[in-house]
Amino acid sequence: MRGSKKAKTRKLKQKETTIMKTKLTKMIMSSLAFACASLCLAGAAISARAMPELADPGAATSHCSVHTLSGLYLWTFDGYQNFGGNPVPKAIMEGIQFNGNGTFTVPFGTVNIGGFIVIDISGGVGTYTVAADCTGTLSVTDGRSFNMYVGPGAHQLWITQTGGGPGDGTGLGVGTATRLP
Repeated sequence: MRGSKKAKTRKLKQKETTIMKTKLTKMIMSSLAFACASLCLAGAAISARAMPELADPGAATSHCSVHTLSGLYLWTFDGYQNFGGNPVPKAIMEGIQFNGNGTFTVPFGTVNIGGFIVIDISGGVGTYTVAADCTGTLSVTDGRSFNMYVGPGAHQLWITQTGGGPGDGTGLGVGTATRLP
């Protein structure tokens, strides 16, 4: 009987220890979650002060125009091109030199459509628009057309194809362009 009582006491102590460890773990995790949430909130408040255009979306978009885009951007783009009713994969990497006046040139670029590589697409030219809300269009002369959004500080552009290009129809694709230093 005595051995049985010791076993029950040991089991009870183990159970109490497990419960205490569980409570301690929950308390630590709750404290960490609260600290993490506090840091995130503080970071967001600091970011809003440092970058007011993020705190007030209207502030970031009220200054966009064709003059917003000036300089060399590296554009990567992928999607599909329609050839004879068949979607063929495509990937593009090119430089776009925005002139700040609604025109651009392509100083270098590589296109891969369905595994066939066009090594040099340099020399392309076109026009672009940028509205006050930072949306715009990009049109390659005698070629593809795109819609775009100019990000904060014009450091990055998000672009999607809306028409034209090689083959017999509109392609589908999205990409980003990042301003180079």
